Amino acid sequence: MSSVAMPLGALPNLIGGSEAFLRTLELIKRMARFDVPVLIQGETGTGKELAARAIHYLSPRRQAPFVALNCGAVPENLIETELFGCERGAFTDARQARTGLIAAAKGGTFFLDELDSLPLRAQVTLLRFLQDKTYRPVGSIREHGSDVRVIAAASPRLQQMLLNGAFRDDLAFRINVLMLEMPPLREREGDAVLLAKHFIERHAVHYGVSPRCLDPRSRAWVQEYRWPGNVRELDNLIQRALLLSDGTCLDLLRQAAGALPSRSDCGRTPAPLTSYGDARAKALCNFERQYLETLMAATAGNVTRAARLAGKERRALGKLLKKHGLQQAGFHEAVHAE
Repeated sequence: MSSVAMPLGALPNLIGGSEAFLRTLELIKRMARFDVPVLIQGETGTGKELAARAIHYLSPRRQAPFVALNCGAVPENLIETELFGCERGAFTDARQARTGLIAAAKGGTFFLDELDSLPLRAQVTLLRFLQDKTYRPVGSIREHGSDVRVIAAASPRLQQMLLNGAFRDDLAFRINVLMLEMPPLREREGDAVLLAKHFIERHAVHYGVSPRCLDPRSRAWVQEYRWPGNVRELDNLIQRALLLSDGTCLDLLRQAAGALPSRSDCGRTPAPLTSYGDARAKALCNFERQYLETLMAATAGNVTRAARLAGKERRALGKLLKKHGLQQAGFHEAVHAE
């Protein structure tokens, strides 16, 4: 199998050669031709935003902006301001007029990520905009026309939300004119190894380290592992292995499972066996913490830069750091001590 390069050189991360992946690429190319809303569904880490960018950059709107909003990162009371902007004095903190994301995306594509995180009140606001194709900045009496294509991404939980009334049917109908399902990595036969090689090369350049190969055991494991976190999980594991491993080949199993028992542990009474779920949760927790420690050390405690490197929202990374009790000040102090 060989990787498939997207046209225009704009999307180097859409890589794969499996049948499932190639079918997805064909759908992306077809959907790019038609100027209608698209709903992209799939598990976490399957590349929903990459697909949205592909649709944009293959469409007639490619010369105009691609503007993204993470629906789960905006407080409910600020969603209208984020979408439509506001006039000076519209509310207490509105010291100056502000342009909304809809206006910023004029002529291009507006991407709503994590649509299933949008509160019901905000769903009404978005529905009104999609119906009328007009909007009014907060505090303004003037309506503005809109020229944007809307693409949204949602996790599989959207279906359950529709069933229990947590998400509006009419909004789903408005957005789901075309629907793209991103296949999970476990259904993309052979693509995990292709992606692993791509991430090794990319991150080796980024971090200024020597590129490595996968040892035979790791290569076989990458092909067989189910990848519950999909491409994002593989990407993070490769980064961690590159930063923490020595030698010419990467041992991904060691990094995925956490540190192997040391020689001094050999005489100790082994811990009782736990369920697969508990053991996996513990391994993932250890991986999370070690990855965050390495990431924050590499960025001297700069959360914004760390979030950019990890491909996460700054707020989401902050929650992870808090979960593991990692304070950015400690990384500043470690750097100064050196």
